[in-house]
Amino acid sequence: MTMIEWAEPEDAGEILTVQRAAYVGEAQLYGDPFIAPLVESIAQVREAVETATVLVARDGARIVGAVRGRMSGTTCLVGRLVVAPDRQGAGVGGALLTALHDEAATALAFDLFTGHLSEGNLRLYRRHGYRETRRERMTDHLTLVHMRREL
Repeated sequence: MTMIEWAEPEDAGEILTVQRAAYVGEAQLYGDPFIAPLVESIAQVREAVETATVLVARDGARIVGAVRGRMSGTTCLVGRLVVAPDRQGAGVGGALLTALHDEAATALAFDLFTGHLSEGNLRLYRRHGYRETRRERMTDHLTLVHMRREL
């Protein structure tokens, strides 16, 4: 049974491990081993836990997913939605998104972005009410798809 709860600073190392495992596939997809989630430090993850809404999905003692949200005015900026590779496709990402939507109850909108080739991510976000707002070409191999969920 997976439980969603607030992350604690001491969870930073395990969150970073899940994050790196989750983003290896993205790095391969885009041919870039230096994408931000893979080069983030444990101190940066700990700082996020201490200053933003960071939720984790726990299966027993193991963290199997995480998501971050940070308010900017009336918009919650969603980032680093990660699920351990062996748990992807089991509803963990959707449960984390739903929990973040509930936690950021004052938000009038939720914004996020993902890469244009990340079809699984795009499907998940659309299922949860996100709509594409714009595309931003970053490199020859990467276009960011910006999405918004309005209440």
